[in-house]
Amino acid sequence: MQRTKETVKKIGLIKENLSKKFLEREDIIEGILISLIANTNVLLIGPPGTGKSALVNSIVKHISNSQHFQWLLTRFTTPEEIFGPVNLKELENGKYKRNTDNKLPLADVAFLDEVFKANSAILNSLLTLINERVFYNDGGAETSPLLSVIGASNEYPEDEELGALFDRFLLRYEVDYIGEDQSFLAMLQGGVAQSKVLISIEEINELSEAAEFINIPAAVLNSLITVRQELKKEGMRPSDRRFRQCLNLLRVKALLDDRAAVEPKDLLILKDVLWEEPEQMKDVQEIILEHATDPITKMLQSFQNDANELWTYAQQGTQESIETIEKYKRILNELQDALKNNPNRESEIKPVIEQFSNALRQLTNVALGISN
Repeated sequence: MQRTKETVKKIGLIKENLSKKFLEREDIIEGILISLIANTNVLLIGPPGTGKSALVNSIVKHISNSQHFQWLLTRFTTPEEIFGPVNLKELENGKYKRNTDNKLPLADVAFLDEVFKANSAILNSLLTLINERVFYNDGGAETSPLLSVIGASNEYPEDEELGALFDRFLLRYEVDYIGEDQSFLAMLQGGVAQSKVLISIEEINELSEAAEFINIPAAVLNSLITVRQELKKEGMRPSDRRFRQCLNLLRVKALLDDRAAVEPKDLLILKDVLWEEPEQMKDVQEIILEHATDPITKMLQSFQNDANELWTYAQQGTQESIETIEKYKRILNELQDALKNNPNRESEIKPVIEQFSNALRQLTNVALGISN
C-alpha cells in the first residue's frame, strides 16, 4: 500500500512537470498517464507543429526499463517495419515466423505517428495487437506486453476500412495550437527542465493491479446509464465495449487522486471517450458535465470554455474589447465570490482567477495603448 502511494505521488510529479513544459495540455498529459495504467490506447489529432510527438517522447522518458517503439506510418509501410522481418532460419524449416525483437509486438509503449496511413498489409495484425494485445506469429498467439498504443494524426480518417482502427483508441484528443498569449509567451521563453522522476514498468503494473480494487458506487453506475440514455436520444451510440472500458479509466482516475472509490467528478474524463464524430464533441461534453460536476466545477469549466471565444471577440474592435473587459470583470467577481465561499476549492479556483486576471490586464493595456 505504501509503495502504491509513493508511485501515485511520482505520477503526480511527472504530470506537474510535463504540464509546465507542455502548456494547455493538462488533460492530454493526464489521459496518457491514465491510459498507461489502465492499459488502453490514446489518439492525438491535430495539425503539424502542435507538439504531439514531443509530448509523447517526454512522457516515455519518465518510464525506466521500458521497450519503446515509435514509427511514422506511410501508405508504403511494410509489415517487416512494424512487426519484424521473417526469420530466415525458421523459413528454411517451413515456418513463416517473424523476428519481433525491437518491434511493436514486444514494446511496452508504442507511438504510431500518422496512424491512419496504415495500409491493408498491416491493418489486420495491427487491429488485433492494439485491441487484444496478441500477435499471431506463424499461427501461434503471442501475448504482447503493450501497456498503451498512442496514435497521432494530422486529420481524421476518411476511409471506411480505418473506422475499426479509430475505434481502437479509447481516449481521443484534439490537439490545437496554444491559445492563451501568456502560455504562448511561456512556451517561447522555455526553461522548464525535464524532471528526473522515473517510474518503472513494474510500478505501472502494480498501479494497474491496485486500480482493480477501486470501488465504483451505484450512484456513478446509474449516472453512466443516464449518460448512455441521453447520448442515445442525441443519436450517439457508443459501443457496450467502450462503456465497459470506461470503468478502468474511472478506477485509475480515482486511484491517482488517492481515493478508494470513484466519484462523479471522475466522469469528466469520458468527454474525451464517448464521441465518434468531431461534431459530437460539444454535445458529449455538455451531457458529461451535467452528470460529473458540482456547481463550482461546472462554473469553472464554463468560464474556461468561454475564454478563447471571448478573447477572439475582443480582437474585432474597440467596442468589442470594452465589452470583453466588462465581461472579464464580472467573471472575476464571480470567481472571487466562489473562492470566498469555498476556500477548500482554492487549488481549483485560483488558477482560473489568474488566467482571467492576466487576460484582463492584457486587454486593458491594449485599450490604453500600453505595450507589455
